[in-house]
This record gives sequence, structure tokens and C-alpha cells, in this order.
Amino acid sequence: MPTLKCPVCGGPVEVPDDAMPGELIDHDCGVTLEVVKRDDGSIELRPFEGVGEDWGE
Repeated sequence: MPTLKCPVCGGPVEVPDDAMPGELIDHDCGVTLEVVKRDDGSIELRPFEGVGEDWGE
């Protein structure tokens, strides 16, 4: 299980070996991180900025 650095707080984030691009990981600092695959095949973490749930309102 690789350990990457949180881009927000700098703390360690353990990423599962089978993590897929687009997968979301909740970190201890309260941020949701998205697994992103780089061009060279490695992975990095970015703060998730996706759309939240829409309850039809």
C-alpha cells in the first residue's frame, strides 16, 4: 500500500494497491481526495472538486 502526501495538509495518506483513477479517499484532515493517474503511470492525489449530491431542489 503506497503512502502519498496529502496536497492540503501534507499528512500521509495510505492508498490501496488496487486504487483506480477517479476513486475518492477521505483523509483525516477532512478533505476528500481523488486518485489521479499521471501520464507516466504513477498516481497522485488531488482535492476532489466534484459536484455534491443534488436532492432535486
